[in-house]
Amino acid sequence: MFKIISNTEIGPSVHRLVILAPRVARARKPGQFVIVRKKESSERIPLTIADADPQAGTITLIVQAVGVSTKAIVATPPGDFLQDVAGPLGKPTHLERWGKVACIGGGVGTAVLYPLVKALYEKGNTIYTVIGGRGAKQVILADELREFSKELHITTEDGTLGRKGLVTIVLEDMLSGKLPCPDVVFAVGPVPMMEAVADMTRSRGIPTIVSLNAIMIDGTGMCGCCRVTVGGEVKFTCVDGPEFDGHKVDFKELRNRLSMYRQQEQKALEEYCRVEEQIRHMKQS
Repeated sequence: MFKIISNTEIGPSVHRLVILAPRVARARKPGQFVIVRKKESSERIPLTIADADPQAGTITLIVQAVGVSTKAIVATPPGDFLQDVAGPLGKPTHLERWGKVACIGGGVGTAVLYPLVKALYEKGNTIYTVIGGRGAKQVILADELREFSKELHITTEDGTLGRKGLVTIVLEDMLSGKLPCPDVVFAVGPVPMMEAVADMTRSRGIPTIVSLNAIMIDGTGMCGCCRVTVGGEVKFTCVDGPEFDGHKVDFKELRNRLSMYRQQEQKALEEYCRVEEQIRHMKQS
């Protein structure tokens, strides 16, 4: 059992959880993740470790409540417990001193971006961070990322914060010379965004690393559910990733696999919401 120390909402349906997990906190490296279960019968949810404090024995997870399992996790109050926090899993981020690094995050992908930005900065790189969301409320961790960034650019689709548009408009300015051109790019977020970033940098030969969110169950490579095709070879996101060369990822296959269980997920969510509504009525009556 893993105790939740704090649970803070930092955006619409997005929570920052600090969890007591001493062994994970001591072993964790940037880019790695854990698999979380709310209770024994719950779905296994892979979540990137956003931060860790080895002395306090805690890890920080940022969770977007989009389905039944994530809603149950973010509804867990401080002082309560999660059944499982297994990890750290996955390959750590390959870190070196590249020079100018563009770190691009979309939506809740910004949570995955944060530990990368921090680690790349500590390695001596100059960080140009770009984050975006549908609106101002969906932009998260701006202050935390600004601390490690030479420049922080914010975009929103509705124009309520920063520049109006997608994160790719800032990348285009970097590639055209209006802003400093990066030596390497890290991109984390929705699949269409990562694919667009990779397409933009491919012809210019700028190395581009993406962090994939494939369907995952055991986290050890045994089930094969998280398989992706990279450079024509089958890889398992949980053990070979989650970070891969964005120029080699088969994004079409990834999109298709991510949508396989959409109907089942929607039905489960509708049932969850129906039961929650019944419970609220019973408490009020």
